Amino acid sequence: MISEDLGNIASRLEEVRHRIASAAARAGRGPEEVRLIAVSKGKPAEAIRAAYAAGQRDFGESYAQELVEKAEELANLDGIVWHAIGRLQRNKAKHVARVAHVVHSVDREELAVELDRRAAALNRTLDVLLEVNVGGEASKGGCAPGELPPLVGAVTRCAHLRPVGLMTIAPFLEDPSEVLPFFAQLRALRDAHGQAALPELSMGMSHDFEAAIAEGATLVRVGTAIFGARG
Repeated sequence: MISEDLGNIASRLEEVRHRIASAAARAGRGPEEVRLIAVSKGKPAEAIRAAYAAGQRDFGESYAQELVEKAEELANLDGIVWHAIGRLQRNKAKHVARVAHVVHSVDREELAVELDRRAAALNRTLDVLLEVNVGGEASKGGCAPGELPPLVGAVTRCAHLRPVGLMTIAPFLEDPSEVLPFFAQLRALRDAHGQAALPELSMGMSHDFEAAIAEGATLVRVGTAIFGARG
């Protein structure tokens, strides 16, 4: 089963790229405006190598330990970019700060301060996105929309963090078109703070990334449509 999945990764990746380009065109945007993050959590290093061989460079991991292990195992892949996309506990910040290039899930000041401290010790600067829980779901991370302004201020004061945008995980709805208002809300929050200051919008996954692109997503996080279902 694993070898069969590995053989399908390149074709699945190409299909996702085609869908991204089509969704961007429908929204009057160019495909280069949307960056694909292949979410490889729970998948073996061989799957990442297969996607890398097919031209993919951005990979997303949800768990700090898995991110570190894969980054070390795949350190010979030039140009690979690691995105930490999962809910992050403060005591895991030291691991993420060491290997991640982009952190998508900064949702509170104490986490930002700890990431900044760890990045400073490593003489690194991390690109970070501020996670907003636009759906108000208790099971998901992210600050409430009203908590965003002070969080932006806190991250801006961190010398080794570079705030580049906002992220959300929308509620799962069978009809992806029903998710549009949640993506529109994240874009409105970003616009309120200035697109120049926060240019990136990380939103949309395998089920709804085309809807996210319609509302301005610049980063889409796609796992199952590329790697197949996790076991």
